[in-house]
Amino acid sequence: MIKLNDKYFKPFLREEQILAAVEKVANEIARDYKDEVPIFVGVLNGAFMFVSDFLKAYPHPCQVSFVRLSSYQGLTSTGIVETLLDIPQEIDGKSVIILEDVVDTGRTLKQLVHLFSQTNVKEFKIATLFYKSEVYNGEYAIDYVGMEIPDNFIVGYGLDYNELGRNLREVYQINQADMINLVLFGKPGAGKGTQAGVLKEKYNLKHISTGDVFRYNIKNGTNLGKLAKSYIDKGDLVPDEVTVDMLKAEVEKNPDAAGFIFDGFPRTAAQAEALDNFLDSKDMKVNATIALEADDDILVARLLERGKSSGRSDDQDEGKIRNRFDEYNQKTAPLKAYYEKQGKFHSVNGIGEIKEITERLSKVIEAL
Repeated sequence: MIKLNDKYFKPFLREEQILAAVEKVANEIARDYKDEVPIFVGVLNGAFMFVSDFLKAYPHPCQVSFVRLSSYQGLTSTGIVETLLDIPQEIDGKSVIILEDVVDTGRTLKQLVHLFSQTNVKEFKIATLFYKSEVYNGEYAIDYVGMEIPDNFIVGYGLDYNELGRNLREVYQINQADMINLVLFGKPGAGKGTQAGVLKEKYNLKHISTGDVFRYNIKNGTNLGKLAKSYIDKGDLVPDEVTVDMLKAEVEKNPDAAGFIFDGFPRTAAQAEALDNFLDSKDMKVNATIALEADDDILVARLLERGKSSGRSDDQDEGKIRNRFDEYNQKTAPLKAYYEKQGKFHSVNGIGEIKEITERLSKVIEAL
């Protein structure tokens, strides 16, 4: 295990595996271009080690140059690709093979294709050492691939996290096991939203409220939003798999997070199992479920007071409030049993000052 800046990374690929993949690419290209002198264009900064070892393995005459593109900041692709170093001169009529360190979303490839489409090269092909096929948009053909890898953030062998790790001889992947993923329970008025806001700042967690996610997708007309709305319009319940897909999109949009707070999902044991399966597919897990407990009479008083300013009718009627509590108890009971069986259920006193409640929650989290 190594630490770069604030993140931990675990071993992923040994040096001999990487060099075997480099040699594979070099041999395949050598077979296709043995009768001409191609120009290899390395993409900086990440590909410098790959280009160096590739050229040592390539047995025929060739030329080499570099372009520099950038779309990453920290662990996240910004979506904006900058051209920082222009294409080489005198490439007209020559075969050009781009040497990429890793192809994932394909954003930098799009910029590269745009750059070389304005030239008179004989032929233009793309080679990559690492290929994340599950996230690549497939817009352009990848002609040579060293190895396919999962969509995990990696460092080493030229690849960096905030400019650290490029000099490592082996490749490491982010250690998702260090993430803290929480499911937060609480009756209406228990202060769940307030505490989620505090905890996400304190521990660099991403708060995912299922209600907010639904509203965002429906308002913005995403494919998942349209699908969810089609069920809602018919008066049907939205299937769990649609909700899980929405949560998946939120998780994947926030790779910088040190973990997630799931709020409003799961609501049933079946949903809890679906969440476990999804997180397992991302090499993640629910670390703890925390229920904020409070006396019903205190919560009723809180909600009636809140109702004076919130305008919510269900915060202004004690009968409706107590019905919501009954519904919560019925739904939470099987969830409590599900997570207790895994040793992950924690109960925290939700009465007191905000700071006091945060301290109680923090004790649970830091014990993980």
